[in-house]
Amino acid sequence: MSGWLIDLRPVRESPAFRGLWVGSTLSLIGSALTTFALPLQVYDVTRSSLAVGLLGVAELIPALIVGLAGGALADGIDRRVLASLSSVGLALISAVLAFQASAHLDLLWLLYMLAAMHAALAAISGPLYRTFIPSLLPTEQLVAGMALNRLSFQLMLTLGPALAGLIAAAPGLGLPGCYLIDAVSFAASLYGLARLPNLPYPQLTRRALRAVADGLRFIRRSGSLAAPLRADLVATVFGLPVALFPAINAQRFGGDPRTLGLFATAIGAGGLLTATLSGPLHRIARQGRAMLVSVAVWGAAFAGFAIAPGLVLTLATLAIAGAADSITVVLRGTIIQTNTPEELRGRITAVEYVAGVSGGQLGNLEAGALGAVTTPSASALIGGLLTIAGALTLAIKLPDFVRQHAAAADLANARQA
Repeated sequence: MSGWLIDLRPVRESPAFRGLWVGSTLSLIGSALTTFALPLQVYDVTRSSLAVGLLGVAELIPALIVGLAGGALADGIDRRVLASLSSVGLALISAVLAFQASAHLDLLWLLYMLAAMHAALAAISGPLYRTFIPSLLPTEQLVAGMALNRLSFQLMLTLGPALAGLIAAAPGLGLPGCYLIDAVSFAASLYGLARLPNLPYPQLTRRALRAVADGLRFIRRSGSLAAPLRADLVATVFGLPVALFPAINAQRFGGDPRTLGLFATAIGAGGLLTATLSGPLHRIARQGRAMLVSVAVWGAAFAGFAIAPGLVLTLATLAIAGAADSITVVLRGTIIQTNTPEELRGRITAVEYVAGVSGGQLGNLEAGALGAVTTPSASALIGGLLTIAGALTLAIKLPDFVRQHAAAADLANARQA
């Protein structure tokens, strides 16, 4: 049984990784409160799934611009300082969100603006934490480190929404309480960052203006980097109906915020179980094929979510989706980090983050718009089926990725191209 459990050597053997992991985990759980509260507040103000989807557009544009620029910054300055400044900025934004919610301003433009600012800083801080992992751990523990990083995310998905639903429904707390607790939680991430040792980082000088383009060219030349990003975009653009959750919750389950919290909690619980039993992942030989299979399962789960009768089956399909997503993300991160040179790690990881965020926000827009012209359930069903079709298409068009083994494949070739 021990071979199935998550490898805890990084936490036991690296004090710096342990401090970073604990701090980021607590901060992520706090961030889940804002992630829950923002779309719920937009829906409460507008009663429109399309407005919730447009919240994703407001977050997408700054995430794209700032995320790529932040990757170049991460390859040229002390990443600890950059991550700390980003955390302070995010805490301030959450505090402003708490104020506007407690004052009942209910200004849609203000919510969009604050969401955009939050997304911009998150696009800097989010990828930075993953860039620390290869510097803190030996190569043989990299998969374990990525699995623990994913475990943090799954704990956020499992505990955060359930906690947010309780806080949002609690008298005297509500949405302002969600935002305020998030602001305070960033103290944990700052603590973890303060415990990091001095880490080497490359000095970008005359090439700084071309740094982002260098990273994008490297990805284009490296099939081991481009393929998992394409697979992830298929999953998020077509198969991520989070914008539909408030409407589906209102139509099927009476709009109770505690039930809405269970939606994301179910996804997190499935991912948490998979992350906890992630021991065999480092033994997967053909990681590309396994990633495409997990993308297809993700799509099938959301198709099932669209037609599931009753709360129990609805939550079960979401748990399956979370389990598949956890496998996808661990494999994607491992493939990308093992095929990325240190001097490009900040930019490549930023592109990975931007691809995930942009795919998710485009998916929310697609789901919300389609749900507005059909029904929320029909939109989720169509998105799930398109995800399955996309995974099959990539399996046919990318045979090298399907056959790709765990060993780094084309780092040298990409450098020579």
